[in-house]
Amino acid sequence: MHVGLAWLGMAVLLAAGEAAGGELFLLMLAGGALGGSGAAFLGAPVWGQALAFALVSIILVVGVRPLVRRRLLSALPEHDTNTAALTGRHGTVVEEVGSASGLVQIAGDTWTARPLIEGETFEAGDKVLVHEIEGATAIVVRGY
Repeated sequence: MHVGLAWLGMAVLLAAGEAAGGELFLLMLAGGALGGSGAAFLGAPVWGQALAFALVSIILVVGVRPLVRRRLLSALPEHDTNTAALTGRHGTVVEEVGSASGLVQIAGDTWTARPLIEGETFEAGDKVLVHEIEGATAIVVRGY
């Protein structure tokens, strides 16, 4: 068996391992293994193949991986957390919501609430939509 095929096999195994991990590190090492394979097919001795593997791997890990990770992470949508994640969610009135106060259930939690439009009231069981969160109070509008 040609040594270059062993390098190709290692590249495939490393790429398969990357599919399980997703950190792009093993993929960069797979690129290095392709470099070692190329050196083997060009007739380089084993130490030359190992050197090609090391150089290509280092270049990919240090130079390419950070750029690719930044690009991939910037493409992910931002996810709101904490109270910002509640804006736009639907809820159900638990206790009448009026200008003084009231209670609504949003995503399984009970929140104090008041209407966005002053003077508006919501009866128990009414569906509401969270307009915003102010402190520990949900500002709600009629849900649809």
